[in-house]
Amino acid sequence: MSRRALPYRIPSEDVVQVDPWDLITDDGHAPMPEALPDWDYQMDLHLRRTVRIDLDRARSQAGLPPEAVLMLAAVWTATGSNLSGPAQHVRLSGSGSATISLDIRLRGSDLGGLLLLDTALLLAEGQSNGRPSAPRRAGSVLWSHRAPLRLQGDAPQFPMAVIDFGRTSFPDGAAWHLQISGNLESATMGSLLLLVNERNTAVATAFENAGKPRDIDRIVLSAVYADTARTMIEHALSLDEFVDGADFPAESLGVTLTVLFDQLFPGRSISDMRLRRQQSPSLFASEVQEAVKIFEVSR
Repeated sequence: MSRRALPYRIPSEDVVQVDPWDLITDDGHAPMPEALPDWDYQMDLHLRRTVRIDLDRARSQAGLPPEAVLMLAAVWTATGSNLSGPAQHVRLSGSGSATISLDIRLRGSDLGGLLLLDTALLLAEGQSNGRPSAPRRAGSVLWSHRAPLRLQGDAPQFPMAVIDFGRTSFPDGAAWHLQISGNLESATMGSLLLLVNERNTAVATAFENAGKPRDIDRIVLSAVYADTARTMIEHALSLDEFVDGADFPAESLGVTLTVLFDQLFPGRSISDMRLRRQQSPSLFASEVQEAVKIFEVSR
């Protein structure tokens, strides 16, 4: 925990003993890694950790009365979606030590980018007694710990939805459609939406299995990735403000497109690739195909 100056007393760090987060899958459980390279928005996360708290020392060192009710809370924040929310909370009364198992499930559609998992010991109820220097407001933080998890799947990271194209203006037989809206300073999460046609069972099934894809699913997802990457790069090159050295806000569409361009064409300039697309669109398409390593499904 990073110690910071607070206007009230807090207990020493060792009153809380916390185990690392475990990632729970169909195959069992393992310590949460620093990153999940195969993650995508169809992959929900199941995480678990054990926390042990010396309640008596926590209250005493914070200047709280023995009857003060505490709370252990887990909160998540995802930088890619700009969403956050409570994951679990447990009220703590009584004396002695408490052992709490935090068990949380997060929807993949809510996540993206860097996932921050905050665990905190809080004052659950406001206090009118106790020492003058003790915390008094409900929600006062007595202890906290943050664990990051980088979600970095192979496919471009933005929201998607499975819908019936027959009820839309899209061609009934199309397998997917990438919607791009807003300008380069708009937030990525509000600018990109991948729509998958539920009538195309091969593609819809591939996304359902994205957490544990079969070989056929990997091939389908590779084709979708190649096409969405090409669509995004072509959209970027069609905009005059997408130039070498441009500075865009964090988490913006401009940053996302710049990162994708640099990944696909390292060492190449935007101006050169824009000229290549204008003069030889078929060769440009082949270069994108090579860059995304289409149908290379081995791991």
